[in-house]
Order: sequence, then structure tokens, then C-alpha cells
Amino acid sequence: MITKLRAAAAQWTVVVPVVSFLVLALTWHEDLPGWVVGVVACFLVAAVLSAVHHAEVIAHWSGEPFGSLVLAVAVTVIEVALIVTLMADGGDKSSTLARDTVFAAVMITCNGILGLSILVAAIKYRTAVFNAEGTGAALACIATLATLSLVLPTFTTSSPGPQFSTTQLTYAATASLVVYGLFVATQTVRHRDYFLAVTPEGRVMDDEDHVSPPSLRAAGVSLLLLGVALVSVVGLAKGVSPTIEQAVEDAGLPHAVVGVVIALMVLLPETIAALRAAVRNRVQTSLNLALGSALASIGLTIPAVAIASTWLSGPLVLGLEPAHMVLLTLTVVLGILTVIPRRATPLQGAVHLAVLAGYVVLAVNP
Repeated sequence: MITKLRAAAAQWTVVVPVVSFLVLALTWHEDLPGWVVGVVACFLVAAVLSAVHHAEVIAHWSGEPFGSLVLAVAVTVIEVALIVTLMADGGDKSSTLARDTVFAAVMITCNGILGLSILVAAIKYRTAVFNAEGTGAALACIATLATLSLVLPTFTTSSPGPQFSTTQLTYAATASLVVYGLFVATQTVRHRDYFLAVTPEGRVMDDEDHVSPPSLRAAGVSLLLLGVALVSVVGLAKGVSPTIEQAVEDAGLPHAVVGVVIALMVLLPETIAALRAAVRNRVQTSLNLALGSALASIGLTIPAVAIASTWLSGPLVLGLEPAHMVLLTLTVVLGILTVIPRRATPLQGAVHLAVLAGYVVLAVNP
């Protein structure tokens, strides 16, 4: 009986992505009644959990930081497709969707995922230890791209409103791609050791549990199923987004809340994977997921929406409002103060979560 249960548990990670994709195919571009939305949401959660499993298999096969990079880039690529699709369908009211979703991703990753990971690891192991060189490099890239892409449009004068002119948007898109590409090269080739989990003494950790990595075939199957699961996650998220938009409108909340909810759903796989790494005292892996996702979100979304703006009819508003610029500045300063000591206590984790809570409060009640 126990053997059968274990076999069933091993099979669900294969079955769920396929079934979730079938549900996506059956519900795509359909007006869904309330009970169907509930079913879709259940498959959405199941697809997220299976995506985390397959991402961990790939990470075990490839080693860090490649595993974190695969999950962050895969999720972000599909997230970008979701943003562009919603912008194409939404007209003028979706002009701020890219800005709202990217900024929400930055706040959720740099304060939510990072704060939760530090809090969990610090509570369990007294302090959360990580590599300041790798984490600091990621934070510097995030601060640069967020400022160039989300803050500068508020102050430029070539176009009316918080928008870039064509030349400025081209520069921001190019800079985003170049900086993100340089970061990936640094993370995976030239200074890979800066992004590996470390012990309290500063030594790179051995491979966890000394378990043999999966075979190339198993890793290939997991990579395929990860792609299917992530397509299902984002596609099903789009399926429930009209219900979310309607609920936000009925509640009298700002439209920016839609971007927050979308970011929360799409970033759920990274959140779960980061927390599981923190529980195993691999805080650097958690930070790779958090900050890597933020970087990928900016570095890939801005170029994508810049290209999409050539055929989208509505305006593309990227400039942040003053309150959000204050939160972004606070996030960067707080991140620097957290990174410099190379270790953190539960206090730092709680402070990051307080900033995220402030962002959510202002999103709901600006």
C-alpha cells in the first residue's frame, strides 16, 4: 500500500502539468462561470507546485546558480507574454499594466520573497548567511534598471505624461537587455562562486545531502514539464484575470491592484522554491531566485513592451508615481543595509516585509 502511494506521489508531478495544460486549452478565451473559475484556480495552484518540483530537479542536475536562473527566466518570459496579451486586449486602461506589474514584481521579490527567506532561515538557524558580492551585484543591477525604466519617465519632457519618447524607450530597452545579459554572464561564468550558498564561516557549501544528480534524460523530461507547467500557470492566470479585474472594479479598488495580483500569481513558483531553499539554510539560493526574478522581470519586460508598443494602439506609461518612487528608494537602501553585513537576523526579514505591506496598503488605498 505504501509503495503504491509513493508511486502515485511520484506521478502527480507528471500528470498535473499535462492536465493543467488541457484545462487551459479548454478554457482559453472562454467566458467562465464562477464555479469554473474555482476549478481553474485549483489547477493553477497544482501547476505551480509541479513547476517548483521540476525546477528543483533541473537545479539539482545543473547546479547553482543555473537552476535559479532557469526558473526565473522561464517564468519571466511567460509573464512578459501575459502582460503583452493583456495590454493588447485592454486598450487605454491597460496603459499602466506593464509598469504596475514590473514594479509589483520588484517589490514582491526584493521585499516579500527576500524578507520571507531571511526570516525563515534566521529563525531556524539564528542568522541567515549569504554572499554579499553576488547579492550586491544583483541589487545594483536592479536599482539601475528600475531607475532607468520606471523613474526617469516621470521626469522626461519629450512626451506628455510619465512616458518615454521613442528614442528614450529604445535606450531603456537596450540598456535593460545589456545589463541583464552582463549580469547573467557574471552569475554563470566569470564569478559563479559569488552566487553559491555559503556556510556561516564563508565556505561554499557542498552539494546538499550528497545525493547523485538526476540523469540527463530525467532533467530533460523535467525541463519539458517545467515549460508545460509554467505555460499553464500563466495561461490559467490570464483565464481568471477577468474575474480578478471585475472583482477589483466591484470593490472600488484602483486598477493597479490587478498588476499586483498578476505578479503574485506568476511569482508563486519562485516564492515556494525560495522558501524551501531557506529551510535548508541555502539562503543564497533564495536570494538568487528573488533578485534574479526582479532583474529578469525588468530586463525582459521593458524590451518586450517597447517592441509591442509599435503595434499597440494605446499609450505606454512607465513612470512611477511619487509614493512608489519613495518605496523603491527605501527598498534599495534597505537592501544595501541588509547585504553589506553578509548575514541577517529575523529583524531584517521583518523590516523588508513591512515595506511590502506598505506597498500593498498603498496599492489598495493610494
